Amino acid sequence: MNAPPFSRLCLFVVLTSGLLSGCMVGPDYHRPTAPISATFKEAEGWKAASPQDAVPKGPWWTRYQDPQLNALVDQVQLNNQNVALYAAQYQQALALVRQSRANLFPTLDATGSGTRSETGTGSSSGTSGTTGGSSAGGVRKEYSASLDLSWEADIWGKLRRTTEQDRASAQASAADLANATLSAQSSLAQDYFQLRVLDQRIVLYRETIAGYERYLQIIQNKYDEQISSRADLATGKTQLQSAQASMLDLQWQRAQFEHAIALLIGKPPADFALAADPAWQYHVPNVPTGVPSRLLERRPDIASAERQMAAANAAVGVATAAYYPDLTLSASGGYQGSTISNLFSIPNRFWSIGPSLTGNVLDFGATEASVDQARHAYDATVATYRQTVLTGLGEVEDYLVELRTLEPELLARRNSAQSAEESASVSRDQYEAGVIDYLDVATTQATSLNERQTLLSLVATQLTASVQLQAALGGGWEGL
Repeated sequence: MNAPPFSRLCLFVVLTSGLLSGCMVGPDYHRPTAPISATFKEAEGWKAASPQDAVPKGPWWTRYQDPQLNALVDQVQLNNQNVALYAAQYQQALALVRQSRANLFPTLDATGSGTRSETGTGSSSGTSGTTGGSSAGGVRKEYSASLDLSWEADIWGKLRRTTEQDRASAQASAADLANATLSAQSSLAQDYFQLRVLDQRIVLYRETIAGYERYLQIIQNKYDEQISSRADLATGKTQLQSAQASMLDLQWQRAQFEHAIALLIGKPPADFALAADPAWQYHVPNVPTGVPSRLLERRPDIASAERQMAAANAAVGVATAAYYPDLTLSASGGYQGSTISNLFSIPNRFWSIGPSLTGNVLDFGATEASVDQARHAYDATVATYRQTVLTGLGEVEDYLVELRTLEPELLARRNSAQSAEESASVSRDQYEAGVIDYLDVATTQATSLNERQTLLSLVATQLTASVQLQAALGGGWEGL
């Protein structure tokens, strides 16, 4: 007794898939080289290595030892809408991978139907012209139930290359999600530190303004007593008003940083406020001198560019497979009859089985052009990958040299601010003793204020550069 048609087809599917599993047209992927330097020029002890983008990086922001910052950054992954967009795109890419993998296997469809039709009205002695149905007064009834099995034999690897392409694209999407998250976290940390330093600069202006107001009153008293000149009075008023205007300028800048933080954590600016913290202290984490440069290759944007290369390489194989014919194996079987009661009986059974071979005979170079397009698209992704690596190297070098230079600059600026404050204090004493005019006092006070404001601006620059370095390294150096 012969095996049922579906059994024979299933056996053929298994045998064919086993024989053809190793056949795929198109180039296999090998990661191209990129211009990685052996060391970082701006930091001793750094060395090149292979990509490490999958290595867990940990919460790099906790290195700044700021509980408020930790709480804000934790909200980025939960509420940031740009991150949510990339998360949805990643899930979409995963679904596409599952879909392309499903195409490697046969599909089985079930169909059931029941119809009534009328072809005309004749006498009761009339007969129907359709076999397998029944008629009464021209009405015909027909019922059917069937199964249809179809499988495209992946002889040339087109479906497997498609799955390979979609899988690499999904991995690139995962890296894009990580990059969007890191970018949002880095932006939030930078905005947070800028805001905190602005708070300190505003406090400095308030203290300075209070001092200017006291001295303006002293000048006014001396002017009333004809001890001080009108020029001194004008200088004192100008100094006070200039400081007040500068403080107002910083206040709107602070408000904008607060708004930016609100958007990064997914809140309307009107619903978010970050109060000033008079006790705020900053901590800049040290960059270990022995950190290897493989941290650069943990950057998610580099990982994304590399995975896009792999996807483009697989697309070459998909395009190349169009040169060869597609083989589809199909079978169908079921029952068809005029009554439901005896529908599933041997006389009502039907089946069919057979292969289908489809190939291109003449396309006037369209397939060749498609393959060329895929190859050049791959070359473009290689260039993008290499440029992404170069950009990453440049960013790390920039932030390393900036941090290295800022340390002695901050020390010199602290000393300069301290000297300027001492000079302002001496000039105030001399003015009160009647030795000098107030113009000399205003000059030394302006210098002192400028030095201290510049010092705080440098602190903000140092904190920002530190955050940018951590982002340029792919999210810190934990886990090494």
